[in-house]
Amino acid sequence: MKQAVLLFLSSLLLLMTVKCAKRASPTGGPRDSIPPVLVNATPKLNTTFFDKEGFTLTFDEYVTLKDVSKQLIVSPPLSSSQYKVYPTTGASKKISLVLNDSLMDNTTYTFNFGESIIDFNEGNPTPFLTYTLSTGATIDSLYIKGKVTDAFEKDTETFISLQLYPVDSIYKDSTIYTQKPLYVTSTLDTTVYRFQNLRAGKYNLIALQDLAGNYLFDQGVDKIGFVNQLIELPQDSVIDLKLFKEKTNFSWDAPYFINDHHVALAYYGEYEAQPYKMISEVPSTFETLVTKNLEKDSLNFWFKGATLDSIKFELEIRDTLRTKTAFLKEPIEDSLVISQFTKGTLRLKNLFELSSNLPVTTVDNSRLLVTNVDTVPIPAQLKIMENYDRIAIDFEVLPNDRYTVTLYPNALEDFWGRTHDTLVYRTSTKKIEDYGNIYLRVQHDSPHPYLIELLNNNKVVRRYDSLVPGNNYSFELLDAGKYTVRLIEDANNNKLWDTGDYLEKIQPEKVIYYWKEIDLRANWDMNETFNTAQNYPDLPESATASEVLEVPSSPLEP
Repeated sequence: MKQAVLLFLSSLLLLMTVKCAKRASPTGGPRDSIPPVLVNATPKLNTTFFDKEGFTLTFDEYVTLKDVSKQLIVSPPLSSSQYKVYPTTGASKKISLVLNDSLMDNTTYTFNFGESIIDFNEGNPTPFLTYTLSTGATIDSLYIKGKVTDAFEKDTETFISLQLYPVDSIYKDSTIYTQKPLYVTSTLDTTVYRFQNLRAGKYNLIALQDLAGNYLFDQGVDKIGFVNQLIELPQDSVIDLKLFKEKTNFSWDAPYFINDHHVALAYYGEYEAQPYKMISEVPSTFETLVTKNLEKDSLNFWFKGATLDSIKFELEIRDTLRTKTAFLKEPIEDSLVISQFTKGTLRLKNLFELSSNLPVTTVDNSRLLVTNVDTVPIPAQLKIMENYDRIAIDFEVLPNDRYTVTLYPNALEDFWGRTHDTLVYRTSTKKIEDYGNIYLRVQHDSPHPYLIELLNNNKVVRRYDSLVPGNNYSFELLDAGKYTVRLIEDANNNKLWDTGDYLEKIQPEKVIYYWKEIDLRANWDMNETFNTAQNYPDLPESATASEVLEVPSSPLEP
């Protein structure tokens, strides 16, 4: 018995020894999440009377550069040809910036590297490291900070340029079109900004979605934000801006033939019934029809009753009446094409619509047949829509039904009297239970009327352009999905959102979004209260670009 116990203990000890000796792959320890630390700057940070050809930053580990051309913001601005950052590739413990040009006298410069400096192994960024120097005797210490938000869209683009212009005897409002600012910063990948190391004085402040990266306002492409008054330091320090796209100044382009009955009147900007005149001599049988091209910035000038190889227009271009001639070259053949505009299921209370590539001017309801799921004919009418490129078919739409729409020849005729072959389209509707409803109560205190828009996937699906009794807005028979509500203060009561104008010092009309997305499910009623005075819940503050890393010079400096 004693020997059996000894044998069991010996076997157990041997098994434990084997298990303890089993090999396993090392785990490598926890992942490195600590960003590189600046241990030295040469010359030191906040150097005055700076006269070197650049500076070097030394870190406690190997680092590399990522998107430095986008992340590095220099204020006052320097062009990319005026400096070079090393190393361009690979890793090093040192980042050097070499100046290829001299700096302005008695000026404080700030080099904000954003998050371009990352550790070589794990890619942890050193957040918003800033190197400041002065070519004069002092480091300017004033600042301006704030937030940039889009005036119309719910989400705001990042990497917005903020620009400060000193207001002196030669400053004009038009300076932002022709001259670079004295100070510049960026929101980087946030929506907040911070200018630092500013000198006292009066400034003009703008925000710019600078697509060309040239620090100039290009009205045709850039969004802009501004404040109506000048900034005065040291009094003003926290300023928010709204970013918007101005209306592009309208201008006619040269007209051109598309085919022997169709000329395009091209333009730039937004067409608002700007005048023009056809001045060619034509016979009395000549007729025209003008529609708007919904895909290009142009008008469609359709004509019949004459064969022309050129046509002249009188257009106002830059405040001058000019004559422009379009010549017929390589005409594109066309014929009437009718297609189904309403895709998918037909929504209740909506009309079934067709689209046409040519203007439809005549309809014949006797050539139209609409039948339901039981093949029973139902009353229907054809209606030409405003731009002559769509035709609505009006009939009673019931839930959970299927419809066949038949157009016999001559049901539709275009401007030239041409028609189509027999056309057949099919559509169907959902059950009532497949839809949901949103009932919205709006509480908004303003002297201006307002518009209410319901959006799905950034598209307006329902709209109220006038106030309703009790401020209770109903959005019924909606597809299941996620919806956003937008309120627009309609200050001029034109039923539209109006953008701003920098030179005229007009701010865009105010837009407020309901703080949450409404998740609507089928067969649900959602009751919501949109109180614009208490619109947003308290949200935790996130890290911003204003948190700047500043590390004193190290005794390791060579």
